[in-house]
Amino acid sequence: MTGITKELAAFVANLNYDDLPAEVAARAKLLILDTIGISVRARHDAESTEAMMQAIEALELNQGSCGVLGDAEGYTAAGAAFANGSLAHSLDFDDTHAPASLHASAPVLPAVLAAAQKCNASGKDIIAATVAGYEVICRLSMALNPSEHYARGFHPTATCGAMGAAAAAARVMGLDAAATASAFGIALNSASGTMQYLENGAWTKRSQIGNAAMAGLVAATMAAKGYVGAADAIEGKRGFLHNFAPNPDQSKVVAGLGKKWETLAIAVKPYPACRATHAGADAAISLRHKHNIDPARIKAVRVGLFQTGINLVGAPLEQKQNPVSVVDGQFSMPFVAAVVLREGAMTWDDYATHLQDEETLALTRKVEVFNDPKTEEFYPDCLPASVSIELEDGTIVEEFVQYPKGEPENFVTDAELRSKFAGLVRPYLGNDGETALFNAVMSLESGSAQALIDAARPSAQH
Repeated sequence: MTGITKELAAFVANLNYDDLPAEVAARAKLLILDTIGISVRARHDAESTEAMMQAIEALELNQGSCGVLGDAEGYTAAGAAFANGSLAHSLDFDDTHAPASLHASAPVLPAVLAAAQKCNASGKDIIAATVAGYEVICRLSMALNPSEHYARGFHPTATCGAMGAAAAAARVMGLDAAATASAFGIALNSASGTMQYLENGAWTKRSQIGNAAMAGLVAATMAAKGYVGAADAIEGKRGFLHNFAPNPDQSKVVAGLGKKWETLAIAVKPYPACRATHAGADAAISLRHKHNIDPARIKAVRVGLFQTGINLVGAPLEQKQNPVSVVDGQFSMPFVAAVVLREGAMTWDDYATHLQDEETLALTRKVEVFNDPKTEEFYPDCLPASVSIELEDGTIVEEFVQYPKGEPENFVTDAELRSKFAGLVRPYLGNDGETALFNAVMSLESGSAQALIDAARPSAQH
């Protein structure tokens, strides 16, 4: 199959707000709302933020007219894209696309916001560009086969994110199909990001998404000025697909393009941890409530996952049973299970409490993770899990969850999403500020990127 880069570029360049089905535009706004809420909280609470912002200042990326969510200062476009991309992924609370096994909004929306501020794009163009970025990032990862991409050590949110961000920024800037294809060719040279952060809970998991957002913005900007990118960037023999996976399926990049919207398959996270932990968390919470389980009476917990999930959150087991940092906890099925069994839920604030709690850590060491063949039947279309809890009196209770909360088949309610958003931003914007920011996002069709940034500034609320 040939011409994939050109076909995808034409789709991006020609996508207008009026082309979007109503449910796609509505879903995009909810995803934008979720991402903004996470970013505002991360600007103030993520342990990696202070060092990142100091580095941005040292690099003089804090001298411009673009905004960082939750921040009152001005930044360069590149600096804003980098910061917002990193913040959006810093809590591991951001949305996911199961078949693509990545986070769609974190690299895409920051590129959109920075580009939109520079060219004063309309709210409708922001929504259309965000959807264009979603479609590109998700389709590229599905074409790679996420398991094989992960097996090579890559992080698809970062690698595919640079291409999705390039598409989104190109659409905001109004690039034609040829220039958009060139933007893909430029972004190809910056697409990177590995899973090595798992070795020590490194913060690079976050910054590589900022890099992807910035790389996409830079690629689109260079293409807009006439810079020539590599041809056939996606399907070429030295292009994106062949470099990043051994057996890519090129057809998945454009199959149903403009008819089947991957945007609608993006899920919202109820817990700030790797998505591979969520079905297990849901099952554990359900069992806790159904059987009125006292965590102190638990003898053992067994969580069954698909192998790719185990690679992320279940192995090596001894390491996952002894988390030290926030990133360790975010990628530990044993820790997440222990927290939800004790709390009945999980919020961002639970990391500060439970990583130091001896009872939680003791329960964490009682959780084992194994490969459940039943989960493999459904992966990668969804991220299921089985949970078995054995109590001290010998009672064993079990539950299987196919679609974790937040997936399209089990999507969050409007009230649940608003509650998540409010919990994230109210500590820094207050009740009135949270309402103003919520309204700015939900009326984005008639709004602007600047209006979103302004509403997210703490100084605008106090």
